[in-house]
Amino acid sequence: MSAAGYRHVAGLSVHPALSAFVEEEVLPFAGVAADHFWSGLAAIVTDLTPRFHELLGTRAELQARLDDYHRAGKGAPHDPVAYEAFLREIGYLVPEPAPDAYRVATKNVDAEIAILAAPQLVVPLSNARYALNAANARWGSLYDALYGTDALGRLPKPGDGIDDEQMSAVFAYVGAWLDAVFPLASGSHADVTAYVVDADRLLARFADGTATPLRDNGAFAGFRGPRHEPTALLLVNNRLHVELAIDREHPVGRRQAAGVADIVVEAAASVIMDMEDAVAAVDADDKVAIYRNWLGLMAGTLSARVTKPGDDFERTLASDRHYTAPDGASLTLHGRAVMLIRHVGPHMFTDAVLDAEGNPIPEGILDAAVTIACALPDIAGRTPVPNSRTGSVYVVKPKMHGPDEVGLADALFRRIEELYGLARYTMKIGVMDEERRTSVNLAACLSKVRDRTVFINTGFLDRTGDEIHSVMEAGPVVRKGDMMGQPWLSAYEHNNVDVGLARNLPGRAQIGKGMWAAPDRMQAMLAQKGRHPGAGASTAWVPTPTAAVLHVLHYHQVNVRAVQQRLREGIRSRLPDLLTPPVAAAPLGADAITEELRNNLQGVLGYVVRWIDQGIGCSTVPDLGGVRLMEDRATVRISTQHVANWLHHGIVDEPTVRETMRAMAQVVDEQNKGEPGYIPMSPGFDTPAFRAAEELIFEGRDAANGYTEAVLHKYRRMVKRSRAGAAGTAGA
Repeated sequence: MSAAGYRHVAGLSVHPALSAFVEEEVLPFAGVAADHFWSGLAAIVTDLTPRFHELLGTRAELQARLDDYHRAGKGAPHDPVAYEAFLREIGYLVPEPAPDAYRVATKNVDAEIAILAAPQLVVPLSNARYALNAANARWGSLYDALYGTDALGRLPKPGDGIDDEQMSAVFAYVGAWLDAVFPLASGSHADVTAYVVDADRLLARFADGTATPLRDNGAFAGFRGPRHEPTALLLVNNRLHVELAIDREHPVGRRQAAGVADIVVEAAASVIMDMEDAVAAVDADDKVAIYRNWLGLMAGTLSARVTKPGDDFERTLASDRHYTAPDGASLTLHGRAVMLIRHVGPHMFTDAVLDAEGNPIPEGILDAAVTIACALPDIAGRTPVPNSRTGSVYVVKPKMHGPDEVGLADALFRRIEELYGLARYTMKIGVMDEERRTSVNLAACLSKVRDRTVFINTGFLDRTGDEIHSVMEAGPVVRKGDMMGQPWLSAYEHNNVDVGLARNLPGRAQIGKGMWAAPDRMQAMLAQKGRHPGAGASTAWVPTPTAAVLHVLHYHQVNVRAVQQRLREGIRSRLPDLLTPPVAAAPLGADAITEELRNNLQGVLGYVVRWIDQGIGCSTVPDLGGVRLMEDRATVRISTQHVANWLHHGIVDEPTVRETMRAMAQVVDEQNKGEPGYIPMSPGFDTPAFRAAEELIFEGRDAANGYTEAVLHKYRRMVKRSRAGAAGTAGA
């Protein structure tokens, strides 16, 4: 690869945009000398890059062995004993270490991660407004979340005024919820006409002049304003806070008997700022834009202009929240979610920096070097808007296959700590349990990072994509909708909790569950997502701040710590089920095949067209029924691998897939016809986006681990070069 135009420093060739950003913005803020940074980065690249390539070679070798095994046994009944023996023989399954050797012992972890059970947001770091919204989603309006969504079974009537029927339903729901979570000694919150603070007690007054305290006054945590007429009341349950904002002059407060103008709940206690699956970062310019947003978050200076009907303002990081405790002392609560940052996986390389031979370096090395430099003042406690109060920085690592790759992450973290003179284990790791070889060796994976682990999460979307690719040769897989009923998926979800509990995560790290993908279906989310805390997970992903506000209600209803304690007594091995391939047991009907194919291809095209043409890495893509679904590279990995599997096994043929792709491209064009900047794929079906989707489908079987990044990056860079060339020609 040519290094023309690059800056040459310490044996590296650095893109000028990255070099300028690092030296002019990052390093002065971090207090790190440029020579020290570049020479340190060069040494890490030299020492660790061979290990990246070695482990990627192991991935390919193991997949080839899997393919041979499944190809030889295709059509025969699954033999779990023989299969496990084979996987141990080839090193796919490794021995489980002794219990004392891999009990997680992480120290200096913020309470939001170590102790608090609450929702977790995942947002693209490429979008400053989304990042700020997520960081500020630590607190959110329950009234707004209930009123403005379908959570109560209907939406408000359109118009400028308040929909009385919807508002009455909100009041009724909130009254019942408060009665369940913060019960009064007698009576109902719905009938309260005033709240007052009497000494260290909260009293609720009724229209007949009687008053009653909370059944448990320990739930009363603080207030604002005078005791006889407070403007805010702070309650706490399961360590989560709820504020009753009182304002009888407010349009909503005037309608509520006690003047409660809003219920502000502590919602997303943590947030993952994502620079992986939710972004489209294909070159140095893209990386710099993302790094700059992270720098702004760490410095507390990030802002975004927000323009809404009748309102225009600058959004910044929220301030802390201040109250008076019942005993009269001052009480301050953190105003923002604790931020983790997700780097890219070990298979990603970037030409933003070239090594001494002119090769792109592992992108994860660059991510670690730059983002930790941005976080150094926060680690040292020198920022005006702190993130970690324990001097830690939290890095989520995705796409790791097995213990050796987790060990490589640990080695990288050690080198970064040495580069910046940080104490060992300052860098904490979130281990994404989203690849099959990590799932089946999860305990051994944690043994590699026993003093760093702050998070394990079932990324069931990528995990499904990897499952399909891993057993590609075993036979045609079941429909996507039927995956939830397969033995491997149930075992996977249970195993993640079981291993987390057995390895000492509670009180030190999060045990997480995956995303709710339908941001408009909040009633369904309220009905279903309570199963995550009920399963012993201390966090689960949500797509929006509004969803976080609603999902946190589940964590008030369920004491996760008590669930975890109960589950510790029933831990068992899940390995046989984890290794059961999701191969269809019976032939599918023609209608089912057509429906599945259309659904897969419409989702792929709806996502890819925005990725390639607009650089949008995370989209709400309407499905064939018009329901908006969150799509990122993980969902596309599933769909492309699914079609590739059915093509390979003759469930569908190439002409049918191509014909269906064209039909679905026209559907996607119609769905997006009013979107600014949208480039239709029809009638030519030769746009870069359409060609990218074709390549993902028809070459998906041969894609390394079924990943989509190589194809998406190739075509996105093609579009960017074309536009840059056109702009240059126009300027000339």
